[in-house]
Amino acid sequence: MDIQSIYSLIEDDMSAVDSMIQSRLQSDVVLINQLGHYIINSGGKRLRPALAILCARACGYDGTSHINLATIIEFIHTATLLHDDVVDNSDMRRGRETANNLWGNEASVLVGDFLYTRSFEMMVEMESMRLMKILSHTTNVIAEGEVLQLLNCNDADTTEESYLEVIHHKTAKLFEAAGLLGAVISNAEPNVEQAMSDYAMHLGSAFQLVDDLLDYSESSETIGKNIGDDLAEGKPTLPLIYAMKHGTAAQASIIRTAIEEGQRDKIDEIITIIEQTGAIDYTAQAAKNEVDKAISTLAILEDSPYKDALIGLANFSISRSF
Repeated sequence: MDIQSIYSLIEDDMSAVDSMIQSRLQSDVVLINQLGHYIINSGGKRLRPALAILCARACGYDGTSHINLATIIEFIHTATLLHDDVVDNSDMRRGRETANNLWGNEASVLVGDFLYTRSFEMMVEMESMRLMKILSHTTNVIAEGEVLQLLNCNDADTTEESYLEVIHHKTAKLFEAAGLLGAVISNAEPNVEQAMSDYAMHLGSAFQLVDDLLDYSESSETIGKNIGDDLAEGKPTLPLIYAMKHGTAAQASIIRTAIEEGQRDKIDEIITIIEQTGAIDYTAQAAKNEVDKAISTLAILEDSPYKDALIGLANFSISRSF
């Protein structure tokens, strides 16, 4: 099932999510409305809300709480984007100027805080301590992941294990929560809850691995951000870590200097090194391994179009170019 078919399957649910996002984004403060709508409507795939909806539907859910949960998840995700762009000093996301580039760092951080707190207001409204516990823990782990990534920045000695710890905290955790919550609101059995949680965690890991791969294998126009942004920010992602380990001393030195000094002036040379050392294939295979693990967890589900869509979503995560 391709990505268009997946979104067509949940078109009504996603439309309801979009409507709730617009209504719950409203504030009496004009700047919050302007900046919030800009980032929310900036062309994202709404992948995490879609994941929550698909997991709930695959578990047989037929209520409406999945719309609230999907909206909460999107608000949390958007808040992290606003804060990320400030920390990374980014000026381009999804092919558009970042909010911090337009309104400044102060406004971006504060509107990110608004989205976090609005999501927690919505959690309370759901009157479920279990849901609140999952979401509050998830938000805390994501914050830890951001700090871990900050500690790794400009550290050319970052290991593959340390890198994977960051992506599990920073990216995969919110995916994991989306999958788990879809099962929880469906009153699924504990083994199904675990399967949905594992599926989504592996999907999130694969998604981030591919994101880091695209930074060295696609154009700025395709991926919607500047090529080599990770390098300019001093982020030692898996393609760089592998290339340093398996390249010549001279090649490793070039990458090490770029990471430590946060520079992209030798990006073309570094892309060549990444290709020559097999780092592209290695990272792609790591993502494929995560997808295989994700799909294997779905065996516990009954066959349905929603299960097919979850399989399709996993395959999309490693075949995409954006």
